[in-house]
Amino acid sequence: MGIGARLCVAFEGPRRIAAGDLASVAAEVKRALDRGGDAPILIFDEETSEQLEVDFRGTVEDVLARLRPAAASPDEAPRGPGRPRLGVVAREVTLLPRHWEWLGEQPGGASAALRRLVEEARRANADNDRVRKAREAAYRFLSTMGGNLPGFEEANRALFAGDAAKFDREVEAWPADIRDHARKLARASF
Repeated sequence: MGIGARLCVAFEGPRRIAAGDLASVAAEVKRALDRGGDAPILIFDEETSEQLEVDFRGTVEDVLARLRPAAASPDEAPRGPGRPRLGVVAREVTLLPRHWEWLGEQPGGASAALRRLVEEARRANADNDRVRKAREAAYRFLSTMGGNLPGFEEANRALFAGDAAKFDREVEAWPADIRDHARKLARASF
């Protein structure tokens, strides 16, 4: 994922100070750090709510330069004729002998059959997976930013119960920026 593709949000204490692509958020956070202040600054991935670590040493330009992906290694030899690189990753799978036997009998062999099964499962579970990921993202953010706020436990119960009205009531008294971002994240899971 390139520097501009990842969307983020940054909080200085309970106040949202930046949102957008990683480069613009990092630049704004660097300026906030340079101004000084007592509140901690946290950067979250907008989709997953995972905290992002950025090296803020040096100037804004130094910070942004470290965020850019490294150029391809000069020792990488150009590929010759043959199968193109498809992004296939080899990993170990442990199955019972009857499973391997069945897979081996499928058109295209075991790998093709496994790929088809995974794609079918992804399609069949797309809605459940979307809700689960949204809840996980909301929970990560709530745990980090709201863990000491009143109603935190009840808000989490409401989140996992799919009770949007109760969730909204429990976070109502929270600082506005935290409350609004928590609601935005949780909305995708209801």
